[in-house]
Amino acid sequence: MVSFISGVLKELISSEENISEIIFILPSKRAGSFLLKELSALSENHIFAPKVYSIEEFTEVISETKTVDNTLTLFEFYNVYKKITPLEEQEDFETFTAWAQSLIHDFNEIDRYLIDYKSFFNYLADIQDLKHWSIQEPKTDLINNYLSFWNSLPAFYEALKEELLSKNTGYQGLIYRKASENIPEYTQKHTAKHVFIGFNALNTAEQLIVQHLVENDRAEIYWDLDEVFVKDRQHDASLFINQYVKDWPVYREKEAKLNVSEYSKPKNIQVTGVPKNVGQAKYLGELLANLDKETLQETAVVLGEEDLLLPVLNSLPPNVKDLNITMGFPLKNAPIASLFDRLFQIHQNTASGYYYKDVISVINHPALHELLKQETEIFIEKIQSENTVNLSEKEIISSFSAGAKPLIEACFKDLENSPLKAIEAFQQIINQIKDHYKTDQNKLGLEFLYQFHVLFNKLENLNQTYPHLKSVKSLYQFYKEIMSTQSLDFQGRPFKGLQLMGMLESRALDFKNVIICSVNEGVLPSGKSGSSFIPFDLKQTYKLPTYKEKDAVYTYHFYRLLQRAQNVHLLYNTETDGLNSGEKSRFLTQLEIEKQPAHQLTHTMVSPKVPAIKNELREVKKTPEIMEKLKSLAGSGFSPSALTSYIRNPLDFYRQYVLGVRDREEVEETVAYNTLGTVVHDSLENFYKPLEDKILTAENIKAFKARIEEEITLQFKKSYMNGPVNQGKNLLIYEVAKRYLRNFLNLELNRLETEEIKILKIEKTLKSEIRIEHLDFPIFMRGKVDRAENSNGTTRIIDYKTGKVTQDKIEIVDWEDLTSDYDKYSKSFQVLAYTKMMEDQNLLELPVEAGIISFKNLKSGFLKFGKKDKPRTKNKETAINKEILDAFEIELKKLITEICDPEIPFKEKEL
Repeated sequence: MVSFISGVLKELISSEENISEIIFILPSKRAGSFLLKELSALSENHIFAPKVYSIEEFTEVISETKTVDNTLTLFEFYNVYKKITPLEEQEDFETFTAWAQSLIHDFNEIDRYLIDYKSFFNYLADIQDLKHWSIQEPKTDLINNYLSFWNSLPAFYEALKEELLSKNTGYQGLIYRKASENIPEYTQKHTAKHVFIGFNALNTAEQLIVQHLVENDRAEIYWDLDEVFVKDRQHDASLFINQYVKDWPVYREKEAKLNVSEYSKPKNIQVTGVPKNVGQAKYLGELLANLDKETLQETAVVLGEEDLLLPVLNSLPPNVKDLNITMGFPLKNAPIASLFDRLFQIHQNTASGYYYKDVISVINHPALHELLKQETEIFIEKIQSENTVNLSEKEIISSFSAGAKPLIEACFKDLENSPLKAIEAFQQIINQIKDHYKTDQNKLGLEFLYQFHVLFNKLENLNQTYPHLKSVKSLYQFYKEIMSTQSLDFQGRPFKGLQLMGMLESRALDFKNVIICSVNEGVLPSGKSGSSFIPFDLKQTYKLPTYKEKDAVYTYHFYRLLQRAQNVHLLYNTETDGLNSGEKSRFLTQLEIEKQPAHQLTHTMVSPKVPAIKNELREVKKTPEIMEKLKSLAGSGFSPSALTSYIRNPLDFYRQYVLGVRDREEVEETVAYNTLGTVVHDSLENFYKPLEDKILTAENIKAFKARIEEEITLQFKKSYMNGPVNQGKNLLIYEVAKRYLRNFLNLELNRLETEEIKILKIEKTLKSEIRIEHLDFPIFMRGKVDRAENSNGTTRIIDYKTGKVTQDKIEIVDWEDLTSDYDKYSKSFQVLAYTKMMEDQNLLELPVEAGIISFKNLKSGFLKFGKKDKPRTKNKETAINKEILDAFEIELKKLITEICDPEIPFKEKEL
């Protein structure tokens, strides 16, 4: 395969041109490097290397002006904006940047296409005047301000242009305009031949420059477009070049250099649909794994999306020894980038303290975790144990050792909303991490750190020269702006091994084997973008590029890559997740419709094999070790909640009580339901405990009611630690707790009107032995009953529930159901268990009543346990006698026997 650049050089050498004196202009620097490589291979004698420019460099040479980036242009623009805008109408920098970015982009387009800005902006202002919605006269201030903005555009443009040119600088479009103005003078000074290679879509300024040089016999332009597309006037790939051949005066006298005939030659084109971007990267790795060293040398991988770079690098097979990456690694994807993002975000928060999750996300970041080591875990445990939701700067810093304090201070000290202090703090963090990375020989980490050091230096210098950044928020906005364009360049051998590049880096380059990824609609071509104030019809009127021309540019690049290639793999994402439509590019459909006779085109779909996952219920066999643990549990006593946990799901019982695996302790931001229950239970215990074996009086209840606020506050502080209860949901829950106690005490007062209540036991700890004949180890049941009382001569055992319980949940028909249905009978099981333990300890005489007081169902009062003969009958026995307890004991022993039987595994229940 003879590349296009090589073909042009051969033609120039054969015409006996002095190559060393030719000035070559190519679309990109990379194409220039390839030209010098090809020239060295073709030259038989030693020669001086010719001058080689990219088109951007060439316009700088002609205009004698230096290009400045978008960020610097924006700062300069704000300077001139403040000079020409009355003080009372000036916007702050953050508001200004919201519209100025798009305006600079439009200025750039106007200049690149050499449009008369005055008539253009007047036209645009008239359009906006027609578009506004107000029909009243005189116009409102809002409408006048709106129209004033559009009428100010010429002044903005002139002022920015003058300011930049006075410093011999300019944005790209301005340099193109100046170069087009300087081209006659440049042509007179330079008699050397200029050769333009591999161009396609030229803006008006570039067209003027090229035409002037060609007409004055100072240049030749070599077009790289196959005759298949040249002849097809409707094809987007030939849109621009055919237009130039038709319109340029120079081509009326001489023929354009269009002699490419490569596309119709035999090609093997494989179109493959792969789910997800990661799937494409993995499939690409499989394709490359089958290639030998020589084939890899002639292979290019073109990534439609830059986000594919990391997955592709991680998927490269071992046979890829040499790799040249033309794309830079986006700095925003560096691991350390997420740390600065988090720090920016927490310092923009105007709250008095730091939210604990934000603090943990910073100190747990891998870059800091390596430095802080165990101190991070200790600090997190402290937050969780003290249930601290919001932390002050002082609390955070004082929790770390003297060695870690400088780093923690840099992360969390108050920046006073000062951009300068933020940059200083971030540079301190970089220096601290740098020392650690040097010790650990983390070279890649050091490289990333250096790039961020340079970035923050740039921000600091910009802010000193142009003091427009007034807050951390505006600094973060610019940090993100610079980050979006910054990349870390890879070092490699530019002409050896596999070539990995983006679509634009492939301009003017040719490869025998080409693999293009993400050939999806919206990626290739990229589709519409709305970052412009110029309406579509105005762009058409002034011949500015629209999305149609942009699509034609991508069409040209796509087909040009295929021109000289012999083996082509086109991969596209089939998934419709996120912003991806999962729609293959129109280019693939075009390939099928316009298929050349010599092309071998195949279409396949690749999808990973996903095995069917059977949702089988798990079970755990009882090993000797598990049996020992069960014996230990039985000896200390099974609690009613442990036994009902087994009824609900034996595997939960196994995890929680046998393995001792508890839910991880987390910071409780909103008061949990069990915490509310603890607060209410403990408050009632403090109220009633001193009244054991005493008659309850109305005076007691009134005294309790007076202490509600004080007691609830005390219990929240004990159970909820540092958690805030004075705001949001927690304040509501705090008030609910007070309401629960108030309503309960009112219920007690109502009862005292008709009942004499004697308090027997409050929060009494119980334990009784369960004798099971065939088990040779002692078994106990233990628990704590909330309250036992005597009401008008009837003994009652009461269990408090802060949730809602209804009467049907504490009734039973068939004893066999007691240990099988958790939802219906767990409450009955618990109150019967408490009754049995109290009876075993001779703390009461049968018969008794047992039941529940539900704080969410207080109007139902005391919900008594009842034994029914039939499901739908209203007749039930509420007194618990020996017969009922004996029946309960039979079911209890069956349950415990099952738990302790070594032959019955813990089987998961389907919940």
